Amino acid sequence: MEPLLEVKDLKKYFPVKSGVFGGTTDFVKAVDGVSFNIFKGETLGLVGESGCGKSTTGRMLVNLMTPTSGQVIFEGSDIAKLSKKEQKSMRKNIQIIFQDPYSSLNPRMNIGDIIAEPMRVNKTERKEDIERRVLSLLNCVGLASFHRNRYPHEFSGGQRQRVGIARALSLNPKLIVCDEPVSALDVSIQAQVLNLLHDLQKEFDLTYLFIAHGLNVVKHVSTRVGVMYLGKMVEIADGDILYNEPKHPYSQALLSAIPIPDPTKKKSRIILTGDVPSPINPPPGCSFHTRCFKCSEKCTKEEPKFEDIGGGHRVACWNL
Repeated sequence: MEPLLEVKDLKKYFPVKSGVFGGTTDFVKAVDGVSFNIFKGETLGLVGESGCGKSTTGRMLVNLMTPTSGQVIFEGSDIAKLSKKEQKSMRKNIQIIFQDPYSSLNPRMNIGDIIAEPMRVNKTERKEDIERRVLSLLNCVGLASFHRNRYPHEFSGGQRQRVGIARALSLNPKLIVCDEPVSALDVSIQAQVLNLLHDLQKEFDLTYLFIAHGLNVVKHVSTRVGVMYLGKMVEIADGDILYNEPKHPYSQALLSAIPIPDPTKKKSRIILTGDVPSPINPPPGCSFHTRCFKCSEKCTKEEPKFEDIGGGHRVACWNL
């Protein structure tokens, strides 16, 4: 089965400037050699701590950031090598839902114009059809037609995120990058938005990259799950396999932190010691060895390869 999107050894380094002349003295290695595939119709969950490079990876997929090196191949074409005209056409197929529903909508535009703007810019609909399409999208995301002329400040966080989803759907994309779309919402609204995304995936045959902080949110929506740490992918597997048999110590620690809603059940918790190392100066060998409870001498000297251990389950660890 051919992947819809391939990511090969993707890197993004941000220069650190200092001194009188503002020269580059170092680099923040936000994403450092990430590789994965996304197949048509699936949801790939991407999890990890704040600052591990999840959102930067997502933004490079939609071409909002230019990679330092590596490839993003969509339907067989390397995004970086496309002409401006080809890139504009490609952007219709990859859209993004942003994390913050409060800052991602233009406060000077009403909801109808916000949803219509991508169609006007890309000229995907005739002028007379745009209004009908806007009302149809509002209905798809659970908003009424009379909301069309209201402004973002008149809506709650959950309603604003629904507007963001409608805007992403307006160009009939094949892949949507969901960049922590529920992290700014309360729990009951989170469930509504997650259910909406699931229903829309079935209705429009969508593929998602779902970025989130916690494995508990990703569990309900993802076909496969990838775990990132300090700019690197440390484990990727089918959702059921990762939740039942995590191999990497970091994945095991994340899973142990998910609370069980039953006070009579006791769960052993893996407490990680130490702080997350700086992405400017990551530790030698395995980047996780400074906090790992399975650390060996080899971990401190050699970086483990991100290898398949069977059934598409890939792990970067010496102590399996």
